[in-house]
Amino acid sequence: MRKTDAPQSVDDYIARVPEPGRSTLNKMRTTIRSVVPKDATEVISYGLPAFKYKGALVYYGAFANHCSFFPGSAQLIEQFKDELKDFSLTKGAIRFPLDKPLPAPLVKKFVKARITQNDLKKRA
Repeated sequence: MRKTDAPQSVDDYIARVPEPGRSTLNKMRTTIRSVVPKDATEVISYGLPAFKYKGALVYYGAFANHCSFFPGSAQLIEQFKDELKDFSLTKGAIRFPLDKPLPAPLVKKFVKARITQNDLKKRA
């Protein structure tokens, strides 16, 4: 994708994703929005939808054969690894099927943990 073809907004990014990935991303976006502070912002960063709050919070996206959630912390992936045993993991990402979103309670747990990390980081 050329830079001029890059999505200019999260809405634009999601609109370009074919089903069933589009519905999965919309569910993830709604789940994340339900727990982020009111002053968190949605952006496109590194070509992916992201939320920022006192710095980068979380990223998510759709790919050819899967969706991914990037919690922004390898430490959290390790911390919650028992709850992630049904998913494909990399050091920084959780991969899941295009048609099966990550469970909302798990996404919320990651987002809340990242908010706490960013709050603590800004105080230091």
